[in-house]
Amino acid sequence: MADIQTKYQKLAQEFAKLRAQNQVLKKAVVDEQGKQNVLKDGVKEKDQKIRKSEQEIDSLSFRNQQLTKRVNVLQDELEAAEGKGKKNKADHGVLNRSAAPGGVMNEELRSKIEENERLHKEVYESTHMHQQAVMQLQDKLMNLEGRASQHQNVLETATKKHQETVERLQQEKAMLEVKLQAQEKEAREATMKAEQSTQKLESLQEELGGKVAWMTHIIQTKLPFNDTEKRELNALNVPTHDRKHQMKTKEIIGQAHTLVKELCSGLSNLHTYTEQRSKIFPIDSATGPVSMVNQKFCSYLHENASYLRPLEQAFKNFQDSIKEESLTTLETATELQDFSAKFSLYVAYLQKLLPYQLLSLEEECAMSTCPQTLESRNMELHESFRKFTAAFVKLETYLTALAAVSTQSCDHPQANHRTFFEKLCECCQSISDVIKDVSKNYNFKVSLEHQLPTASQKLRTTDECVVSSLISLVTCTGKIANFTKSNLEFLSAPAGFRTRGHTLIGTSQFEGAVTSPAVSVFRLKAVKYIASLSKSCPDSVPYERAVRNQRILLSSTESQEGLAQQLASTSEKISQLEQDREHWKLESQLVQIKLAKEVQKCVVIEEELRRLHSGGKGVSPVDQGSMVAQAMAKASEVDTIPGHGGGTRKSQPQIDTSMLGQLEGITMDFGESDEKSRENLIKSHYTTRLAQLTAQRQVVDGKVVNFSSECRALQKRLALAEKAKEKHMEELQAAHKNVTQLQDELQTTTRNYENQLSMMSEHLCSMNEKLTSQKDQIDALKLTAKPSKKGKNK
Repeated sequence: MADIQTKYQKLAQEFAKLRAQNQVLKKAVVDEQGKQNVLKDGVKEKDQKIRKSEQEIDSLSFRNQQLTKRVNVLQDELEAAEGKGKKNKADHGVLNRSAAPGGVMNEELRSKIEENERLHKEVYESTHMHQQAVMQLQDKLMNLEGRASQHQNVLETATKKHQETVERLQQEKAMLEVKLQAQEKEAREATMKAEQSTQKLESLQEELGGKVAWMTHIIQTKLPFNDTEKRELNALNVPTHDRKHQMKTKEIIGQAHTLVKELCSGLSNLHTYTEQRSKIFPIDSATGPVSMVNQKFCSYLHENASYLRPLEQAFKNFQDSIKEESLTTLETATELQDFSAKFSLYVAYLQKLLPYQLLSLEEECAMSTCPQTLESRNMELHESFRKFTAAFVKLETYLTALAAVSTQSCDHPQANHRTFFEKLCECCQSISDVIKDVSKNYNFKVSLEHQLPTASQKLRTTDECVVSSLISLVTCTGKIANFTKSNLEFLSAPAGFRTRGHTLIGTSQFEGAVTSPAVSVFRLKAVKYIASLSKSCPDSVPYERAVRNQRILLSSTESQEGLAQQLASTSEKISQLEQDREHWKLESQLVQIKLAKEVQKCVVIEEELRRLHSGGKGVSPVDQGSMVAQAMAKASEVDTIPGHGGGTRKSQPQIDTSMLGQLEGITMDFGESDEKSRENLIKSHYTTRLAQLTAQRQVVDGKVVNFSSECRALQKRLALAEKAKEKHMEELQAAHKNVTQLQDELQTTTRNYENQLSMMSEHLCSMNEKLTSQKDQIDALKLTAKPSKKGKNK
């Protein structure tokens, strides 16, 4: 009944809200109608003004027409007066009389024209203002009509919603009345069931009480008593672990998980902000290209989440593996191995980042605006980062040693565990000190950089983010150092085992919790056996798929080997063709040099012959022979001129692999037949060589075409593969969308179920309260009824 009353109150409140909204909307509609009427009145006034202006325009046009007629009449009179003046030129008095009226008429005409222009201007301005006012009023009218229609629609929708809510509330009222009747019926049934359950409870209590008494009698009389007085025999019992020690261990690991989470968050922020700073300084990626070192450095810094998130998750798994019902020691903490492996990966990642960080700082130092003090601060910062990486490497060493205790191949004695924890505490303290040093050096570096003229606002904000991440790391590492130092005694203490019972022997040999060595050996065997059982089976591949994959691999390797052989043969042929090209290039140079020599010889001989022919009439045959010999000597001298390659090119005459070397040995006669035979030999030689070269070129072209076709085929396959990749990526995105949609649906369904369960639980609580109240009333009625019966009996 209370729920129904609250629902009725809620419905009444919603109905009052809707009524208030309806009144507000009605008031808004009335206001808008009043505004619309005011605007209509304004439009009417404007129309009246427009009519008045139109009437004034009509009167002005009529007056203008009259003035034009008057001007025409005056012009006619002026022309008539001028005609009369020409006829009576001798009469100066008449001319003076006619001139005076003409000047007055001209002035009057000018004044009328100016007045006409002014009136035209006024008419144009008034028409223009009238049009603007009409347009503005039309726009206002359209806007007001739209707003009035919107308000009318809102009013209609509000009335519809009001009617719908009233109908819905009436329906809900009817349904609630039906539910109320059903719940009253269920309450009656529940009261009957409660009475039956109370009767059953009394019978069960009597029965169980008898059984408990019988069991206690059997335990006291029949079960044997385990004597734990002798410490030597009690040491062979399975030891019990201290549950308080385990609870303390779980609490410490929880605190450590919080600190590891903060450390991972701080390191991730440091790497992320360092990546943003490398993209801004020394060269902004938005204005210019970033250097290759910074690009590689940024790409590595971008991968920090792939190392830090698994590290945090591994420690979370280690925390979840610790239970209250079992004892956790270094031998049983197998999940610590996963955390150690992830930490080793992160340390390797830091070692990979260190050289790129040095190169990036060197690039900053190489800038022209970098002073000497900033360069020294950069080197100090790099030294601090090197110490930071070295401290993490040292911590990884001892963490790996502690995690290796739970492996089967571990041979660390238990006496060294305390030393490991002490070294681990020292490493945490050194990391805290190194982080403080890094923060201090970076603050000095940032203060110097912000004084440079090239420091932008984006760089300043990024540096502030890096400084804040370093400050959070300083606080986090300090917490870790204090945590390890304060819990060192507990971590390095032996396992919290206890023997069963107690002993009365007071000798120092049996003082404390003593267990047999065989028990610890059995416990280690049990731990190893359980660890081997918890290992997952390796993934296997079906035999048919493995054979098919091997065939595909062999075929791909064979095709790759064949392509490699073809590539090697083609490269050899290309190198051979390059050598042949160089050889023929040298031979062509030799031919050009010898051709120049022969041309010079021919020129000298022709000059001498011309001179002989010109002076040969008065010269004897003996003198002619001597002159020919002199010409031949001059030709030989031309052949040995050093400037034409005879003395300077020492290496070229050694090449005697063509027909040119054979032609050198032929004695040249200046006859016509020898020259033609030499030219024919050279021509035939070069034609054969050209034919050979064209054949080789055709072969090479065919191979090139073959390779180009293969490249096209590979390109097509690559395009098909990229299309398939895009298709698969789209399918993957669609699958991700489906997964997210299903997750959303799952969340909504779970939320709905939780709401329903909470409502049902509240309903059951209310019903239980009603039952208890009714039971109390029944008991009270029974108590009141009993004395009345007794009085009647009396």
